[in-house]
Amino acid sequence: MSLFRITALIGVLMFAFAAHAQQFEVAFGGLQQDTEQPVEITSDSLSLNQNDGTALFKGNVLIIQGSMRISAPEVLVIYNQETSGIDRLEATGRVLLVKEKDAAEADRADYNISAGTVVMTGDVLLTQGPNTLNSNKMTVDLNTGSAEMEGRVKTILKTGDE
Repeated sequence: MSLFRITALIGVLMFAFAAHAQQFEVAFGGLQQDTEQPVEITSDSLSLNQNDGTALFKGNVLIIQGSMRISAPEVLVIYNQETSGIDRLEATGRVLLVKEKDAAEADRADYNISAGTVVMTGDVLLTQGPNTLNSNKMTVDLNTGSAEMEGRVKTILKTGDE
């Protein structure tokens, strides 16, 4: 067996062990993000609630912050009452998060802007080039560009032979 095949086999076994452990970290460099950049939101409709400091965007919602894009059928924006800035975004429906070559889909995504984290839950599918990972929950740290997958993790790695 060649050294290349042994190295590839070790790599696959390491991913399999991580998947069996039910939790592992994923290099997510494409999702490193400056959370200080302005947030642009477009939608089909908007409902404002002055009492609790929220805004509900519905229909073809697209959020743009730098080169990161989040799309969903519905997004609740929670404002920080003290600073009047956005504190959190709660996207529901089938949510799509795209940053450069990385893309993730889930039933829900909660973006805490001050913490710089996105927590995606419900049938999470992460695509990085030809490789895919599937889990129940993914937490992305936008400051470091890393992600942690939790729950039953399934990994599909494409090899040069395919």
